Parts: sequence; C-alpha cells; structure tokens
Amino acid sequence: MEAQVHDRFEPRARVMKAMAHPTRLYIVDELGKGERCVHELTEMVGADMSTVSKHLSILRSVGIVRDEKRGSEVYYSLRMGCVLGFFDCIEAVLRGGDEVVCDAGFRASPKRTSRRGGTR
Repeated sequence: MEAQVHDRFEPRARVMKAMAHPTRLYIVDELGKGERCVHELTEMVGADMSTVSKHLSILRSVGIVRDEKRGSEVYYSLRMGCVLGFFDCIEAVLRGGDEVVCDAGFRASPKRTSRRGGTR
C-alpha cells in the first residue's frame, strides 16, 4: 500500500478502532437516544466511573461524542449521528444472506464491488 493511500485510511481505522469495544458500542447506542451525564452512563454500563470515562475519552478523541460541563456534571451527546446508520448496516450483515441491503441505504455484500457498480 502506498503511503498516500495508507494516510487516507489511517484516520478511518482510528474511528473504527474507537468503536471496537462492546461497551463503547453500547454507549454510542444509548447516546443515540439522547444526551446522558457520566453518572447515568456509569450506572447503565455497570462499571466504575474511571472505566466509563476512559471509554468516553476514546470516543471523544475521534469525534464520535462531545461533552459539555454543566456545573459539577459532564454531559455527553452523540456528535456523529451517522454512526447509528452504520450500526444498521452491521445488523444487516449479521442477519446474513448472499447479498445484504441494509435500511441505512448502504450496500454490504460478500463480493467486492467498485464504486461504479462493477465487481472486482
């Protein structure tokens, strides 16, 4: 892979890596329903606050969530709602089949297709 191509895909890989944990996926899914304070998320996740804060920090570092301090509380919200469409696509892939078209309008298929619609 050429350096220029690698440099284009590296940021994408960081975003994917940030979401590559069940707890972080759960947090993103919950934030898709509305903002939450860190205490609520800690209770929902069932982990200690430092663990949940670390997960939130990872998601924030790649721009998926944002935080807002209000008094002594920190509230988190989903910055990139399009991530939820990606979740729909993942669910469609998990349901299986030879060719999957998910509700989000993305196409997921076992065969690779070019951007012009042909197979590679």
